[in-house]
Amino acid sequence: MNYKIIAVLLIALGAAARLFPHPANVAPIAAIALFGGMYLPKRYAVIAPLIALVASDFIIGFYSWPILLTVYGSFVLTALIGLWIRRRRTFTRVLGGAVFGSILFFLTTNAAVWAFGAMYPHTIGGLLESYTMAIPFFRNSLLGDLFYVGILVGSMEFLLRRSQLQRVEHSRMN
Repeated sequence: MNYKIIAVLLIALGAAARLFPHPANVAPIAAIALFGGMYLPKRYAVIAPLIALVASDFIIGFYSWPILLTVYGSFVLTALIGLWIRRRRTFTRVLGGAVFGSILFFLTTNAAVWAFGAMYPHTIGGLLESYTMAIPFFRNSLLGDLFYVGILVGSMEFLLRRSQLQRVEHSRMN
């Protein structure tokens, strides 16, 4: 399998999905990070979602660097979750990785908005308000991540199983 082509397709998907109209926080970047960790060579696993982010941010626009770096960092951590799942792929672990990645994104990015932004007072109450106001976005992130992880991982597992069956059938014929 040509992983460079897969990485380029994932980057294109990630960048395009952020540029076209979509519900808030429903984008495939976290799924690409998790998928990359699970299936791509390690050097591509982390950089594929980051290249998609940078490419689309050139068009969308960059924003507060501390918040932006937190967003990017959350996707690096999600790719690392995928690397952990790589050798232990089960439905439950993939589902758990997707959910954990969504929670990680929610907790880190909203803490960054609170810490580095001016929307909320820099108190515990302000942090809690930041999390409370972001719950609808979390729901969208979680649903989008589950959808895109299902599509990406499901497609890859289908292709891997199909190629295994073809090899088995080919070896039986010989």
